Amino acid sequence: MGGTEHLTVRREGATLVLTLNRPDARNALSLPMLVGLHDGWLEADADDGIRSIVLTGSGGSFCAGMDLKALAGNGMEGEHYRDRLKADPDLHWKAMLRHHRPRKPVIAAVEGYCVAGGTEILQGTDIRVAGESATFGLFEVRRGLFPIGGSTVRLQRQIPRTHALEMLLTGRPYSAREAAAIGLIGHVVPDGTALDQALRIAEQVNACGPLAVEAVKASVYETAELTETDGLASELARGWPVFDTADAKEGARAFAEKRPPVYKRA
Repeated sequence: MGGTEHLTVRREGATLVLTLNRPDARNALSLPMLVGLHDGWLEADADDGIRSIVLTGSGGSFCAGMDLKALAGNGMEGEHYRDRLKADPDLHWKAMLRHHRPRKPVIAAVEGYCVAGGTEILQGTDIRVAGESATFGLFEVRRGLFPIGGSTVRLQRQIPRTHALEMLLTGRPYSAREAAAIGLIGHVVPDGTALDQALRIAEQVNACGPLAVEAVKASVYETAELTETDGLASELARGWPVFDTADAKEGARAFAEKRPPVYKRA
């Protein structure tokens, strides 16, 4: 199991929990954090015992975005990871879920600040839970910057365009309630309980057939920009083989026998 000084990794049953761990900087993105995230996504993809991923932050914050001090030329922590960037110049975009989509469902558990790069990473997750005092927003334009983590493309596909443009062009903060109202997040819970709720959702995912879950997630993203006709054809090609798996037969048997299914990814 991996991890770095700014990214901790632990298992909760069949869930891999990745925790952004730089609380003194509100979990602003650092090179060690990006390396840890990248490795965490790959670990989840490679391990069939992992059925879901929860992404959260330590110290009462999710992620305050890029380390602006480093961007201003004051250096970035973790220079010993620089060889990882040289070996894979795309590593940081994969870490931020811009150029990589894990095949397992990713559930975000947000407390406190989830702004700038934090809101950009959020858009790469599948299910989103936030404490009621959480703050969201894309602040880049206020700093004369561009939200290049994918927000000008993804946000308008995830929430109504008028809300996406307001968030992008004003750079203002959004409360958890407002973020839920425009569809950016799905759950608002009491402060300090976002991780608990995310883990409960993960347990529900983990109880389902893993091959079916992965195929459903893949189909949703594959068909998002297709016409209905092409999307239905793609769905059939992706979904029909699931019915021939041992997992599908186990699901049917378990239902008939009124017992929990035991799935083996077969």
